[in-house]
Amino acid sequence: MKQTVILKKNDEIPLTITALTALGSGVGHHAGLTVFVENTAIGDEVLAHIIKVKATYAVGIIKKILTPSPDRIEPDCPVFAGCGGCAFRHLNYEAEKRAKLQQVQDALQRIGGIDCPVEDILSTGETRRYRNKAQYPVGMTADGKTIIGFYAKRSHRIVDCRDCVLQPASFAPLLDIVAAWAAESGVAVYDEETGRGQLRHIYLRKGFHTDETMVCLVVTTPKLPRLDALCTRLTAADPTVKSVVLNINRAKTNVILGDICITVFGSDFIEDTLCGLRFRISPLSFYQVNPRGAEILYRKAADFAALTGSELLLDLYCGTGTIGLSMAHRAKQVVGVEIIAQAIENAKDNAARNGIENARFFCDDAAGAAKRLLFEGLRPDVVVLDPPRKGCSTDVIDAVSQMQPDRVVYVSCDPATLARDCKRFAALGYAVRRAAAVDMFPRTGHVEAVVLLVRKTPD
Repeated sequence: MKQTVILKKNDEIPLTITALTALGSGVGHHAGLTVFVENTAIGDEVLAHIIKVKATYAVGIIKKILTPSPDRIEPDCPVFAGCGGCAFRHLNYEAEKRAKLQQVQDALQRIGGIDCPVEDILSTGETRRYRNKAQYPVGMTADGKTIIGFYAKRSHRIVDCRDCVLQPASFAPLLDIVAAWAAESGVAVYDEETGRGQLRHIYLRKGFHTDETMVCLVVTTPKLPRLDALCTRLTAADPTVKSVVLNINRAKTNVILGDICITVFGSDFIEDTLCGLRFRISPLSFYQVNPRGAEILYRKAADFAALTGSELLLDLYCGTGTIGLSMAHRAKQVVGVEIIAQAIENAKDNAARNGIENARFFCDDAAGAAKRLLFEGLRPDVVVLDPPRKGCSTDVIDAVSQMQPDRVVYVSCDPATLARDCKRFAALGYAVRRAAAVDMFPRTGHVEAVVLLVRKTPD
């Protein structure tokens, strides 16, 4: 009788990687189990050290690469293995795009039951220095050394890294200046366990088109010594610094930003342009992290919307209005709806400053928006959805379908929740007609997708 092979923790097994997960782990099979191994590539043959065994799967780490995949490259970041911010730094970019395109296709088919080919994966082609924002936790080692960087995967352990290759190169010198000022001025680094200390995070933003930089210190108190000296050193080292802000966060929480901002130098905001429109960016403002990628995403969304100038466009989850305002010149009227009041005020300001007169914004949820438009005798021709990662609630999908738009353009940062929601829309008479992926975050495990749903005509 053939014996069942049992895989145990600390076993070392040869494994061929045949697929990648949504977060970039390699997938192989051994002894009837699916085995996940991080930092592998399709085609890798590895010796895997097993660190976890469950009933249907196991997790391993690379002990040795026996035969490397042709997709494998040498990572160009010294902290790639420990940081966890990038999932695909060990793959050539074409292999990464193939994996992400497949991720979107698989989600639509397996979760949504949707047989619509994903047309393409679009990208700027930039895999380095494309982010315009970074939030760096600040910590202290046991021997009293200040560390600034990023949290390791699934932890609050800080990996020391002041020059992440996803961020502008100009950020690293600014971090050095803040660290030196804090040490010289007696500003204590915040301790998450005790709640003591003053400096929690260093938060940097940059306008790529305007070349304006904001330095924001997340602190527990506005009473900090020698702030004038800090501002002088920052602006002398980098003349693009137009704003230095304190964000006050006294809460003992994992949430990075507090609600209070105090400007200590320059303006309360910086500016940048997106799709030809100018936006003000404060510490609390939402603004796309990869603006060049966002322009590609918005162009694809506009392509799917197919506006002719006669339509009423409803932009749900409108945030500060970027998607709706980028399409306003093609629509008769844009109505933006968002449940966050401050975002609506920002959207109104963005419309006014860009001279857009055919857009209006109000604070409400989707169901409330549907009732308001019905009361006004209006029916949207096109609805744009750009929800958070959790996707749309059933109430939102019901409300949208009851408005009976001709087209729904759904922008998503999570292919799984997108597929789930498209299945819900299908039950209410909307079919996916087109789909595309956009790699907004190269080298990470995230991918954006946009689909066109069309109202089906009765047989």
